[in-house]
Amino acid sequence: MRKLTIELKVKQEFLKMLKFLLDKTETIELIELLKLDFKKRIKMGIAAITMKEGFTIDDIDIPEYMEMLTVLKKEGNRYIVVSKVKFYKNLTNLAKKFDIDIIWDTPTIFTKDKMILSVTGNEDNLKKFLKVIKNLGEVKSVSFKKATFNEQAILSCLTEKQKEILIAAKKNGYYSYPRKINSKELSEKIGLSKPTVVQHLRKAEVRLVSNILVGY
Repeated sequence: MRKLTIELKVKQEFLKMLKFLLDKTETIELIELLKLDFKKRIKMGIAAITMKEGFTIDDIDIPEYMEMLTVLKKEGNRYIVVSKVKFYKNLTNLAKKFDIDIIWDTPTIFTKDKMILSVTGNEDNLKKFLKVIKNLGEVKSVSFKKATFNEQAILSCLTEKQKEILIAAKKNGYYSYPRKINSKELSEKIGLSKPTVVQHLRKAEVRLVSNILVGY
């Protein structure tokens, strides 16, 4: 597993589509990608938008394809937002080319002058990504490094309830060898039914393994 970070000079045709944002913002930085569904043409994520001097988030004219832009937090001219967009129909074929077995990572930053993109995956899938990304513009720089996973990054693929139960299981010795607590005792300790606890743990385990071993 390696992490790829590239700097891209985006083609004018794609910059025009984002003119409503780029004319009024300094930077748009991805914090976490929540959903990416190429079949339904939906992208949803949490981002930090830094507005240009004299503008606020309310000055952004929301286009029809942006289905949601909700402010979670404001710090001066920097807004933490959750957004949901739907790809243009005429970009559907291009978007599908990005349906590659990779993890969209940070830093991912967009300005009027450049785009910085980071993804993690195996060598074959990173090569596919490099080939496809050239459809959006000119690649100015490329860097590879060994993928590292911190606690926040690893657990970000889980729901809050899965994360809560998984952490409780770990703290109470459910994953110790031999186990210090069984699923029935754990469920009693955290006040949920045994089937609910077991189901959340199994789903969390599958998601974690799938994300860590993406591409294998």
